[in-house]
Amino acid sequence: MESVESHVKPDDSGSRILSQEELDKLKDDRVLVSEFKQQKLEKDAQKNWDLFYKRNTTNFFKDRHWTTREFEELKACREFVSQKLVLLEAGCGVGNCIFPLLEEDLNIFVYACDFSPRAVEFVKQNSLYSPERCLAFQCDLTKDDLQDNISAESVDAATLIFVLSAIHPDKMQQALVNLYMVLKPGGVVLFRDYGLYDHAMLRFKSGNKLGENFYVRQDGTRSYFFSKEILTKLFHDAGFETVVNEYVLRETVNKKEGLCVPRVFLQSKFRRPVTLNNQV
Repeated sequence: MESVESHVKPDDSGSRILSQEELDKLKDDRVLVSEFKQQKLEKDAQKNWDLFYKRNTTNFFKDRHWTTREFEELKACREFVSQKLVLLEAGCGVGNCIFPLLEEDLNIFVYACDFSPRAVEFVKQNSLYSPERCLAFQCDLTKDDLQDNISAESVDAATLIFVLSAIHPDKMQQALVNLYMVLKPGGVVLFRDYGLYDHAMLRFKSGNKLGENFYVRQDGTRSYFFSKEILTKLFHDAGFETVVNEYVLRETVNKKEGLCVPRVFLQSKFRRPVTLNNQV
């Protein structure tokens, strides 16, 4: 599979324009998963992610070598060259983002946390893991776990890459407030996640819908698909200010099978304000 620049025409907001067939599919998909099952999915969320990593180990996601290209803050937010950057990878998985960064940048310390204890163990077992340069720990971002491991206002930047979408919408803002508390004033959250009308959203069959733009996969893990407006409100209500918040349109091409599917992501940067009157 190869990802290329999209030829899909965006609408006025920058997202993709749906075909009539796609619009009809979304309109007709009104049946929600029962309240009982939804409560069970929330209760079993950690177990389901742990089972995901048990099945896939470290083989599911590719290493993310694109982060420093897309987020120049990982290099540019230092006042001098030898300054150590303190980074939080919120939702680190098995380390596909942090280990390329640790290899590339010697002046970086990474806090790496994940909801899944099994994922954290995979991070610690990696040959590149060093307690002098990285602290990995299990954490529920929607609770107060972060400050059990990280001092308030001590982090220069936090990455939130395909993580917020897996959290129940009712708990997303609390997760962002918790990130806000460990960031230094002026610190940034570097965000990438699923955008509204991404191909993955349109692939869900009837019976997988949990709520507006919120779905459950066959393995019990869940995914939310963000509009720019919803994401902006979530971050602003948590005290952040927007640096950039844009849709990224891609087409994933499988030349062998002749398939071309439209991908929609949101790539964004939100800053904790320096001024006191903007704090939560």
